[in-house]
Amino acid sequence: MIRGVTALLVTTILWGSSFPIIKIVVGETKGFCYAWMRSSVSVLSLLPYLLYCLYKGRFRREVVLGGLITGISYALGLWLQGWGTGLTTASNSAFITGLNVVFVHLYVATIERRYSARLGIELMLAIMGLYLLTTPRGGFGLGDALVLASAVAWAAQVILVSKYGGKDPLLFTLFEMLPAIAFIVPDYVEGGLEVLPTNKLLGVIYLGLACSTTAFTLQAYGQRYVKPEIAALIFLLEPVFAALFSWAILGEVLTYVQVIGALTIMLSIVLATRAITRLE
Repeated sequence: MIRGVTALLVTTILWGSSFPIIKIVVGETKGFCYAWMRSSVSVLSLLPYLLYCLYKGRFRREVVLGGLITGISYALGLWLQGWGTGLTTASNSAFITGLNVVFVHLYVATIERRYSARLGIELMLAIMGLYLLTTPRGGFGLGDALVLASAVAWAAQVILVSKYGGKDPLLFTLFEMLPAIAFIVPDYVEGGLEVLPTNKLLGVIYLGLACSTTAFTLQAYGQRYVKPEIAALIFLLEPVFAALFSWAILGEVLTYVQVIGALTIMLSIVLATRAITRLE
């Protein structure tokens, strides 16, 4: 349990560090270009392991299929979130994306039929913290609906990782990243492939190696030991770390309300993981 939670915390820190880098990379760069290049870097970094698996006869069909299915969910979430964010505010997008934890908990409660009132309270506490941290504004438009659809895709990704990812996290991650490379097609159709300047290329390499290869492998490893409903709560720390990295790198300011929101999310996760540890 401790190994699993630690791996998921490192995953969330890495994902949080991606936000200021994405802001630098995506500025004046097509979203499709960012998506397929980041995934390509990740896949290329894992090719030596794929060759090793083939040589050792460790090429497991269920891991490959599970990775591809999960990768479709990941790519769909990436596309819908990017499309929707362009039609709504960043704060609305951050809050609605975080609602993927609700869909994970609904799945656990209705499909797997295992839930507790305590976990429900911890979920409500986390959502309240997320609201204070992201401070969404305005009504509910098309952009918000698209981001909500992406939240469903992200929830499916968390559930699928728990089902397929633990058997071979590295091989699983390679095939999870593979479907997103298909974004090269709409990128080319939009006006041809572009050559990124050095600073943006270095950013894409960091995103591919740290925030995709390393983070998603750690997610698959961590979810061996941590149930998806707890993992989804831990992942709500992503906007907390994103805000901290944006403050450190981009100079963005955190308000007192956002700090209270971040502390509330952390409290809900501490309560959830302590309760599960005692049960273990």
